[in-house]
Amino acid sequence: MSGHSKFANIKHKKEKNDAAKGKVFTIIGREIAVAVKEGGPDPANNSRLRDVIAKAKANNMPNDTIDRGIKKAAGDANSVNYEQVTYEGYGPNGTAIIVVALTDNKNRTASNVRNAFTKGNGNVGTQGCVSYMFDEKGQIIIAKEECDMASDDLMMLALDAGAEDFVEEEDSFEVLTDPNDFSMVREALEKENIPMAQAEVTRIPQTYVTLSDEQDIKSIQKTLDLLDEDDDVQQVYHNWDMPDEE
Repeated sequence: MSGHSKFANIKHKKEKNDAAKGKVFTIIGREIAVAVKEGGPDPANNSRLRDVIAKAKANNMPNDTIDRGIKKAAGDANSVNYEQVTYEGYGPNGTAIIVVALTDNKNRTASNVRNAFTKGNGNVGTQGCVSYMFDEKGQIIIAKEECDMASDDLMMLALDAGAEDFVEEEDSFEVLTDPNDFSMVREALEKENIPMAQAEVTRIPQTYVTLSDEQDIKSIQKTLDLLDEDDDVQQVYHNWDMPDEE
């Protein structure tokens, strides 16, 4: 990402979200509910649930909150049914944006997402209009300051477990996997007590778009902020080459 620090971006996001930690926990809580409904409440037999629990821990979600979420989803047959919906569209200057939501009301979510694009001078497109510009990958970010293992050993551990790529950056390591191998690689690192700042299947842009016009930057930021405030929105992927946060 043009030499940007992924870990610094994660840290900034987490600090920004400390004020709105409820939003992060709401997102993960919905993912737990969907995972339990799909594969049952026992993480040992439900790899999707194991992945969501790892994501929850990377976001400092307390264990009792995770357990409560699993029990609630398992015990309440009438709990809200969330459906995953994906929207694709364009921000200013042809930037590509993908929005993944979990919702109990598709009309509400579609209206909110469209509104976020419109207010940022963008527009929602058809399914597939921008997703081809992204690669789906398992991504694990490890902060150097929290990892005691030597980088060569960590690289061998990740590659032996099935990772596709291992990238060393100034303040972090990035492990990339095929989405189907993500759980296996993450669990191998977990077994060695490797602390993970982020661990999830994500979409990585093949190329990034730089915005130099001040109005374009304000517009895309407006769209991203509105999407960030929407409780239905789980993930937003884009190919804007964001400037590093100070």
